[in-house]
Amino acid sequence: MIINPILRGFCPDPSIIKANGRYYIATSTFEWWPGVRLFESTDLKNWKQTVSPLRRRSQLDLLGAPASGGVWAPCLSYDGERFFLVYTDVKTKKGRFYNTNNYVVWTKDIYDDWSDPLYLNSIGFDPSLFHDTDGRKYLVNMINGFKGITVQEVDRESLVPIGQRRKVYSGSGIGCLEGPHIYHIGDYYYLIAAEGGTGYDHCVSMARADNVYGPYETCPDNPFLTSDPESHIKKCGHADIVQADNGKWYLVHLCARPVEEIKGCPLGRETALQEIELKSDGYFVPKGGSRYCLDKVEEPSGLGGSERREELPGDPGDFYDDFTKAVIDVRYSVPRHDYSDFAYIDTLKHRLVLRGDESMNSCFRVSLMAVRQQEIMCTAVTRMYFNPVCYQQLAGLAYMYDNLNWYIIGKTVNEDGENVLVILKSDKGDITDMIEPVKLPDREDVELKIRTDGSRIFFEYDAGDGWVQPDAEGTAAILTDEYCRGFTGAHFGLYVHDMLDKSIRAEYDFFRVITNRF
Repeated sequence: MIINPILRGFCPDPSIIKANGRYYIATSTFEWWPGVRLFESTDLKNWKQTVSPLRRRSQLDLLGAPASGGVWAPCLSYDGERFFLVYTDVKTKKGRFYNTNNYVVWTKDIYDDWSDPLYLNSIGFDPSLFHDTDGRKYLVNMINGFKGITVQEVDRESLVPIGQRRKVYSGSGIGCLEGPHIYHIGDYYYLIAAEGGTGYDHCVSMARADNVYGPYETCPDNPFLTSDPESHIKKCGHADIVQADNGKWYLVHLCARPVEEIKGCPLGRETALQEIELKSDGYFVPKGGSRYCLDKVEEPSGLGGSERREELPGDPGDFYDDFTKAVIDVRYSVPRHDYSDFAYIDTLKHRLVLRGDESMNSCFRVSLMAVRQQEIMCTAVTRMYFNPVCYQQLAGLAYMYDNLNWYIIGKTVNEDGENVLVILKSDKGDITDMIEPVKLPDREDVELKIRTDGSRIFFEYDAGDGWVQPDAEGTAAILTDEYCRGFTGAHFGLYVHDMLDKSIRAEYDFFRVITNRF
């Protein structure tokens, strides 16, 4: 069986394609670099993260991006020759005016470099590119303010708009119409879109027409997919569909797993998969006829040999890096800028080296190498080597949602130059000490640990005499979508700042995140 979510922890707004015997899903990354997470699979069950498409500054500039701004809802497509990625770079997301700049990049090899971006428009977020069966291509947009869906033809080679932009759908009446995709299947053009807002009322709506420009009529029994009140999986919406090699149709969609004790989602929004069927009347329905997301889905058959499945063993929630490889793991993310600005692997020592820069609450150059939290219960641990000389230098282990909401257990010095351990908490930008600084031995290394059961957070350190747990208990409630009013998810990360002269280094010889254990 396929267990949902298939992409666990901060993998929202999925877009799926089939190409060359494999399946690919692209998800949003917002202010995190590199832009767009890309996953591949041969069986729709086991997914492995691969190199991101947006990894050059010429493609994406996130410096100064607001929390949960940046890259929204990428659309991945393939016309048999080229791969295309349409995405929004959101510069502001509050108030009356949203600044939503839309771009497209392309490549012939999905693992190779992608083109520099072509600007499309700024009419709204969540654009998609539709390749019709006759070879024509169309840009599909939502209009800011949830004013409807538009379709405009673009040149099939240059992608420059060549036709009139036409409004084709105003929604089913649920509201907050976004995330549109169009498909030409048989005699009909099908349009699916998200409605209800990206919270607990989120859903997927479907409409169809006999012409790409509509008018599109909402399908009966809408919404097409929503959340079961009795299920632990919530917020189901924002979807895309693909036909598998066995002829069956599948839908990937956004979802979330809230933690009841804190009434929130530290894992952010994730990606689930459902099988769907085309009925005799020409309408799609989820397999079995229910409009609810299933926790378990029957595993597809006939999608390739066992060798191909073994080739992609999946992206397990457990993470371990001992820095013996010269190349930095593709699963790391950095807020707003390229890790090459401040990080490298020392191949002789087998350590990750980070140069300190601005503090965690900056929206510009923060030195943090992070991985997303994938399960509710987990433990993160590292061994760090750090010799601060000023109290404005600090390094350690972070557990954070965004630049205003985080915890850090780390090492610095007091004003007398003595090594001390601190535990800091930032709650909507209000930074406080959770303990009195603890004097540390005069040695370079210290092991650091953060544990969470989904609602409570505990901190530990080992300075050479065994593990010590200070009297400091945090709450995961401040690291949730609901509290932060964000769209991302919690991360564990290796962190350093140097607000003296941006030169000090911190080194780490391993980083481990163990899930489903406490």
